[in-house]
Amino acid sequence: MSLVAWIVLGLIAGFIASKMVSGTGQGAVMDIVLGVVGAVIGGWLFNTFGMAGVSGFNLYSLLVAVVGASVLLLVYHALSRGLR
Repeated sequence: MSLVAWIVLGLIAGFIASKMVSGTGQGAVMDIVLGVVGAVIGGWLFNTFGMAGVSGFNLYSLLVAVVGASVLLLVYHALSRGLR
């Protein structure tokens, strides 16, 4: 995938995940970072469980990225609440 495709996939996945987990978006740049890192985490998780990871710019890859970004957000929120 090209860099532009990763950014677009990351923006969409990060926005969807942040809406699902916290109800609000995190901002454009943070949504992109969250989505791209989430795609990497989601790809690793899906490969660990025997399924394909991110395979291009398609709905399955978007699902993988959203799952990864959601896991990342849930862990972040759990750790930030625990430190307070």
